[in-house]
Amino acid sequence: QVQLVESGGGLAQAGGSLRLSCAAAGRSFTNYAMGWFRQTPGKEREFVASITATGRRTYYADSVKGRFTISRDNTKNTVYLQMNSLKPEDTAVYYCAAPLYTMVESTGVEYWGQGTQVTVSS
Repeated sequence: QVQLVESGGGLAQAGGSLRLSCAAAGRSFTNYAMGWFRQTPGKEREFVASITATGRRTYYADSVKGRFTISRDNTKNTVYLQMNSLKPEDTAVYYCAAPLYTMVESTGVEYWGQGTQVTVSS
């Protein structure tokens, strides 16, 4: 059974930081791009960041560029999202996704994490 297990969400103050982790189990994604998406109530899930299989190229939504950093450790089959300078508008449920076939869209994603809540207070 393939699982993407997320951790690291929680409550942070505006300007603070959180680091999300997504560990894949049951299948290796070392040859595939992976990414993060987020969703707030009443809105569609939106792209946040993605990373190629080798980790050499990364992509970000304009709203998080310069504040968030995606990385991966293929020896651990894990992808990370370092979130700095958090804003209240970053409050959402964050989902890990794999594999990504288009770097900024969820089209073709086969697996999603269970979601982890990030809440940023002002």
